[in-house]
Amino acid sequence: MSHAPQVGTGDVASTPVRGSWPRSSAGRPAPGERARTAVVTGASSGIGAAVARRLSAEGWDLVLNGRDAARLHEVARGTRASYLPADLTTPGAEKRLTGFALDRAGRVDVLVAGAGIGWAGDFVTMPASALEEVIETDLLATLRLVRQVVPHMVREGRGRVVLVGSLAGVVGVRAEAVYSAAKGALGVFSEALRYELRGTGVGLSHVVPGVVDTPFFERRGAPYRRSAPRPVPPERVADAVWTAVSRGRDEIYVPGWLRLPARVHGAAPALFRRLSSVFG
Repeated sequence: MSHAPQVGTGDVASTPVRGSWPRSSAGRPAPGERARTAVVTGASSGIGAAVARRLSAEGWDLVLNGRDAARLHEVARGTRASYLPADLTTPGAEKRLTGFALDRAGRVDVLVAGAGIGWAGDFVTMPASALEEVIETDLLATLRLVRQVVPHMVREGRGRVVLVGSLAGVVGVRAEAVYSAAKGALGVFSEALRYELRGTGVGLSHVVPGVVDTPFFERRGAPYRRSAPRPVPPERVADAVWTAVSRGRDEIYVPGWLRLPARVHGAAPALFRRLSSVFG
């Protein structure tokens, strides 16, 4: 689904609100320095919208992207936000978004890549079009955008990329093979790129949510019906993103206890598979 390249701004105050990176290596903006700027994708709903509200509350300027122009406008209202509705899988969309952000803000301090879709069902019955859309949206579009933004951060000598992954990408989830593959690739990409960025002043964070209470499940074609684990609100993930930005954390699981099954899967995969066959 694509949209015409509309642009807009939120209802903002005329007096700038200074942002800060408390307890981070970037430090606080100097007196007179402009507020920090974050680009947030997938910002028209769910985790992306919650991240936009969280960063706005911390005084950041925002450049928001999503597919739904009307919902994106609602998220931008009351914040210091500009927004560009666009489908990032369309050719050149990542260049247009990066150029839009640089034109509006002059730099990008943080990129939060939160755009993503799912598809539920057996892999052998998955339509080819759905397979390609999941890979394009959840993996390739994000990589292309990171490739555009990171060189600008490196030239500035500072910045942070936050990739929103999924526990499915760490342990694999039944009936979500392609989604798991895309998110798994995103996690390995974050690890590899972090090595390349060492010493540049640019950091990379991987935020790994479990089940989150968003429209994601209805849109993937099957609602979430399990009694456990219970979905967490998207604000929990937004708090984790803020922790990653403000404290320079490389990897955060949401909720934190999900690190345990991830560790069991890595250390004892056979045991993990036996447990999964029993519990789910």
